[in-house]
Amino acid sequence: MPVATRVLQFAPMVWVGLISYSLYLVHSPINSFVHYLSLKAVSVPTIVAMTVASFALATFSWRYVEQPFRRKRAFTAPLPIFAFSATAIALLCVGGLAGMLGNGFPQRFPDFSTQRIVVGDWRNGVCFNEGASRIEDWNLADCTRTHGFPTNVLLWGDSFAAHYVSGLEANAEKIQANVIQYNYAGCPPNLSYFSYARPNCTRFNERALSIIRDANIQAVILSGRWTDYQARGFGGLQTTIDRLRDMGVKVYVIGQSPEFIADVQKIAFFAKHEGAVSTSWPMAMDADINKQVQLFAKGATFIDPLTVRRHRLFLCGCHQQAVSLFRLWSFLFRRRDAGRLEILAELRRRRRSRKGQGRGADRHW
Repeated sequence: MPVATRVLQFAPMVWVGLISYSLYLVHSPINSFVHYLSLKAVSVPTIVAMTVASFALATFSWRYVEQPFRRKRAFTAPLPIFAFSATAIALLCVGGLAGMLGNGFPQRFPDFSTQRIVVGDWRNGVCFNEGASRIEDWNLADCTRTHGFPTNVLLWGDSFAAHYVSGLEANAEKIQANVIQYNYAGCPPNLSYFSYARPNCTRFNERALSIIRDANIQAVILSGRWTDYQARGFGGLQTTIDRLRDMGVKVYVIGQSPEFIADVQKIAFFAKHEGAVSTSWPMAMDADINKQVQLFAKGATFIDPLTVRRHRLFLCGCHQQAVSLFRLWSFLFRRRDAGRLEILAELRRRRRSRKGQGRGADRHW
């Protein structure tokens, strides 16, 4: 008898085969609920507990749900089965509708409240295109966010680039440059990028080259949600940088900003209920992604926001009411500041280095 046959005839293997369909059905909701409740990567003991629970529930389902339906009894006739199924579906629909109309039943957590964080004016529809606006609606006058300086800098990228606008605008005197915003949701600053979901992205990116020429741009800042484009690779980023350098502009690339598995206010709420005065949270992304991006940023100044926050979100209870606010700005604003401060330092250093060289040095700023 072949070895494979003997292995498959082993009692535990036969048992797994019997409950396999039920196991397939139950393991996913268990996994989802555990991750939702923990809001972080699960530990090995939790994984073991999830596995045991999945097998136990699958065995119960196989024994008391699956098997009875396989036997020819009165309640397994077509009419009772369809009646039972229709009733179950109707109850689930009623429960879902109640949850939707009840806004998730917030009374379950009476001490939970959210605060809207103001992230600045992105000038949606003009400087930040969400896909509904014409690319031609963008104009230089409205999208020049800082004024009165001899140097023009283009901030080019998706919504993650737009995150930096308010920080750059607030530090205009430190930057000493006219920051020009050019952002399109879900559209990376990559001249070779094409998406059927965003067909105008290609034309948007090509127009950036015209803006650089016409607006006498001396430096370009490229920023994006690089995790969205990781599967495609970052070869197009290098091609874009090479094209920009051929045009005589200085290029800066801001790496991936940190992302977390849930809203920081929820994380703070659960941390408070666990009795934690302070806590940290791991990122819900590849911590080494910027190493991959940097490989395709040759010839550009690379800025890595993750080196500032050390790969984790730190929350500290501050204010009289511990639940009210766990310094939400420590995530939302440092997420922008991490790259912003390094940009400021680099730009100021370069401006100091070119003092006394005259206006002819502007093209190499």
